[in-house]
Amino acid sequence: MSDLDPEALQQECTALSLPWKVHVEEEIPSTSDALRAAALRGEPSNLVLFAESQTAGRGRRDNRWVTPRGQDLMVSLLLCPEAPIPLWPRLTTLAALAICRAIEEELPLQPQIKWPNDIYLNGLKVSGLLAEAVTTPQGMKLILGIGLNVNSREFPPALTGTATSLFLGLPSSIQIRELDRQQIALRLLQELHTQFARIAADYPQAVAEVRERSWLLGKQIRATVDGQEIYGRAQDLNHEGHLILAMPDGSLRTLTSAEGVRQVI
Repeated sequence: MSDLDPEALQQECTALSLPWKVHVEEEIPSTSDALRAAALRGEPSNLVLFAESQTAGRGRRDNRWVTPRGQDLMVSLLLCPEAPIPLWPRLTTLAALAICRAIEEELPLQPQIKWPNDIYLNGLKVSGLLAEAVTTPQGMKLILGIGLNVNSREFPPALTGTATSLFLGLPSSIQIRELDRQQIALRLLQELHTQFARIAADYPQAVAEVRERSWLLGKQIRATVDGQEIYGRAQDLNHEGHLILAMPDGSLRTLTSAEGVRQVI
């Protein structure tokens, strides 16, 4: 189990003309909370903060994400996209695509996107992401938090049967002690930069690539929207990457966000 090397990551980012300023903390409650504080202090955007151990990571609905040291990738990015603010929600879709492409480039795996913000591998969650806006002295910015299970072999009882890691997802024919987190981290930063550049003109093609990787489409699902549970069949993604749901009465409903999205067995 080797630690991330922030200096080597920074050198690679600089060599690849990536804008990121990379930092690694040994242990921290939450990378996103730390970047929020940095943003409020006036720190510039494009900060990237990895944590070897995270004790109070936060997912959707304030779910806590505690991570063992040195096994996975927990990272947050402080962003200030040049695109108009109404387009910023697209970054969640683009980040999901970036995670998939990073995995595909490094490993013989086929991750899928479970709308709105999870990545699945063999029907189990391998990654999650959360974007949060923050008002800073320099104006509005965005904090993107990503958790990617890389080398974890075991999970808390509450996640047993629902979570996996890249290591556990590998074909049995591949014999390896652990995956190289450093290389996967670099690939992820490359893909995030590449995909974020598609926020305007190339976004429809990005949505098409997300659609190809969708875990939900064609499935009967239930979800909570504005406190109300709804049921329907995930029919398609629209031009913004929002989910089009075919309702039981035959109507179509477009969801811009939802909580507790799950398949109806």
